[in-house]
Amino acid sequence: QVQLVESGGGLVQPGGSLTLSCAASGLPFSSYVMSWYRQAPGKGREWVADIGTDGISTNYVESVKGRFTISRVNAKNTMYLQMNTLKPEDTAVYYCHARKWGYEYWGQGTQVTVSS
Repeated sequence: QVQLVESGGGLVQPGGSLTLSCAASGLPFSSYVMSWYRQAPGKGREWVADIGTDGISTNYVESVKGRFTISRVNAKNTMYLQMNTLKPEDTAVYYCHARKWGYEYWGQGTQVTVSS
């Protein structure tokens, strides 16, 4: 049974930082491209960033470039999202996503709220 479990969300002030984690189990983690998505209230789900199986190739949506860093530790079956200089518009439920040819899995999400 595949499980993706996000953690690390919470309430933070504008300009603050948070680090999200996604712990994977039940799948060969190192062979999956991993991504973070988010969904703000009343909006559709938005892709935020992804990282290749090698942990080197990364891509980001323009709005988070220079502020967010995606990483993974294959030996720990875990992916991270370091979020700095957070803005109120970053408020959303953040989801972990794993994909490989013909397969994809989602986590249950973790809430991030940026507010003073």
